[in-house]
Amino acid sequence: MKLGVFTVCLHHMPFEEAAQYLRSKGVQCVEIGAGGYPGDTHLKTAEFLSNPTYREGWKDILKRNELSVSAISCHGNPVHPNKAEADRYHKDFEQAVLAAEALGVDTVVGFSGMSAGAPGDATPNWPTVSWPGEYGKALEYQWEVLVPYWEKMVKFCANHGVTKIALEMHGGFSVYNPATLLRLREAVGPAIGANFDPSHLIWQGMDSSACVRALEGAIYHFHAKDTKINKRNADVNGLLDVRHYSDEINRSWIFRTVGYGQSTESWKDLFSTLRLCGYDGAISIEHEDSLMSPREGLEKAITFLQETLMFEDKGSVTWA
Repeated sequence: MKLGVFTVCLHHMPFEEAAQYLRSKGVQCVEIGAGGYPGDTHLKTAEFLSNPTYREGWKDILKRNELSVSAISCHGNPVHPNKAEADRYHKDFEQAVLAAEALGVDTVVGFSGMSAGAPGDATPNWPTVSWPGEYGKALEYQWEVLVPYWEKMVKFCANHGVTKIALEMHGGFSVYNPATLLRLREAVGPAIGANFDPSHLIWQGMDSSACVRALEGAIYHFHAKDTKINKRNADVNGLLDVRHYSDEINRSWIFRTVGYGQSTESWKDLFSTLRLCGYDGAISIEHEDSLMSPREGLEKAITFLQETLMFEDKGSVTWA
């Protein structure tokens, strides 16, 4: 496995400064935001694709700091019911794919997207129940929108050397758990896989290691981010919490730096299960802990992962 960082948490630093800092902390690879929700602070795709000087200078920063790129990330909603919004996210995603091609990176991370619940609706709609029946009809419509879009994008990615579309399972989007990820994968092909972020599964009540087993062979990237369930609040209000993320003391759950939500033992089991199921790639830290500064949260995560990840090949079983 390789220790990585999703560099958007260092948006206050120029890319070269961020790269130098990460190298000094023992980080091996970076995941780069290239549009959509994470923004493009560290990779201006239009300039990267059109300006050889910018492109070669950007690549030289990586080389001098001995960093590889684990993935280009462009989280957005390309099936948004507002056409202007959908077009913006779609264009960002295509540009991210072209940047990945120019870098020789085969993995692009994003969201599946979420459409409206019916033709003519103006806002995305995430049905979380199957009754009353209107929700079931909304789900049918949404998958009729989703599948053709990703069929088209699988072809586009294949034409540009991106063989792994790592969709993050996230509440509020059509792909939010292993079942929906596998449904889309079955519909459009094995180019669709998971950017496995346990933080979004924990608050839905899932067991991360069990989810890894369910997705064996379909995990293409990994986010190291934790979630802490506040049992006192969750016992009263459940886990579908719409309070603002800054209302930490009243929410049923909040995102935490790895090791501050789930136990060290559970993280060790998760990394072991990843290896058992064939994933030995980047473990990319995503900092969204509202109780810590980006620097402190990131450095604590790096220290935690340096002690819990398995960096060497497992070798052969010589004792049996």
